[in-house]
Amino acid sequence: MSLGMAINLLRGGVLQVLIVAAPILLIGMITGLIISIIQATTSIQEQTLTFVPKIAAILGALIFFGPWIITSMVQFTIRLFQHISTIH
Repeated sequence: MSLGMAINLLRGGVLQVLIVAAPILLIGMITGLIISIIQATTSIQEQTLTFVPKIAAILGALIFFGPWIITSMVQFTIRLFQHISTIH
């Protein structure tokens, strides 16, 4: 295996992780931002107030995006296994 092939495999893996994690992370970030805006406007500065809505939003995102994440990861794994046969 050449260095270029190894770099391409690593690049593909990192890109796959970013694509799969992006929706969940964005929903968690947006939920945290909304809760912090609500906290700032109401002057409630309780740190534990952000925890439960974030967990609920991330759980909902995992339920909603779960099938897509699994399909994407299975396709990536199949491509990776097919690529193994071409490595010398």
